[in-house]
Amino acid sequence: MKPTLVIMAAGMGSRYGGLKQIDPVGPSGEIVLDYSIYDAIEAGFGKVVFIIRPEIEKDFREVVGNKLEGKLEVEYVFQTLEDLPDGFSVPEGRTKPWGTGQAVLSARPAVHEPFAVINADDFYGREAFLVIARQLMGMDAESTESCMVGFYIKNTLSPNGSVARGYCDVVDGKLATVSERFEIERKVDGTIRYVENGEEKEMADDDMVSMNLWGFSPHLFGFLERGFTDFLSRHGNELKSEYLLPELIDGMIKNGDTTVEVLSSSERWMGVTYPEDKPQVMAGIRELVERGAYPSNLWN
Repeated sequence: MKPTLVIMAAGMGSRYGGLKQIDPVGPSGEIVLDYSIYDAIEAGFGKVVFIIRPEIEKDFREVVGNKLEGKLEVEYVFQTLEDLPDGFSVPEGRTKPWGTGQAVLSARPAVHEPFAVINADDFYGREAFLVIARQLMGMDAESTESCMVGFYIKNTLSPNGSVARGYCDVVDGKLATVSERFEIERKVDGTIRYVENGEEKEMADDDMVSMNLWGFSPHLFGFLERGFTDFLSRHGNELKSEYLLPELIDGMIKNGDTTVEVLSSSERWMGVTYPEDKPQVMAGIRELVERGAYPSNLWN
C-alpha cells in the first residue's frame, strides 16, 4: 500500500499575498513545495492531498496542482472556519484559522491509508521522505503507532534571525514529549540559545526538533475529531486560539493512545523565515541541482 502525502497549504495565499506572488527558488521557477512533492514521488508516495482554502483553489491548481497530472493521484480538501462539529459556531470577529489539528482533520474524507503530514513551505530533503515512506509502508491502516522525522536543531536555523521549533524529548527512539521553544538562534560565541520565561537557555547542536513531518494511520482521525470538540468546548469563543497537531500528539502519548517512532534525518532544512533567507534557499537548491540530486527542471 503506497502512503499518502497530506500537505497543509491553507495558509499559503494569505501568508504570501496570493499564490502567484510566491517567489520561485528553483532554476526553472520551482517553488519549495515542488521539491517536497518530487521527493515524495521518488520515495514511493502514491497520492497527495492538498489542504487549501476554497478561495485559493483556482490559483493553487494553476501554480501547483496541474503540473502533477499523470504523476500521482491528487485530491483537494478545504479547511474553513465554518467546518465545525454540530453545536459550535464561529465567534463574531474571528478570522484566524483553527490551526493544524483542524487542517489535518479536514483531510479525513480523502485519506484511507497510512499518511505523512508536512508544511507546504518547508524544504525537508529527500532523505526525510525516504525514511518516513519506509516506515509508513510497514504500517497497518488501523495501527495505533505514529512516527515523525526529527531534524537536528543545528540544521534548521536561520542566519538572519531567531526561529521557533518543537523540541523533542526522545527516549529509546520514541517521542516522550514535544514542546515549543522560542527565539532560538546561534550566538556569536557559537552556542545555540533559546528564551524561556525571559531567561536564555542553551541547546546542543544535535538536539532533535520537529519540523511538522509526521506519519500516522487513519486511526488518528478519531482522536483529532474528539480533540477538536474538546478544544472548542474550552476555547471556541476565543478569537486567536489554535487547535495544534503537536499538542494533540503530546496528549495522546501521555494517555498511552499512541507511540511515536522518531526517525532522524541529517538533511539541512531550508525555508524562508525572513526575506533575507531566500537567496540562501536558492543557493542551496542550486547546489543540489549541480550535484545531480534534482533535475534542473523538475517536471519536464
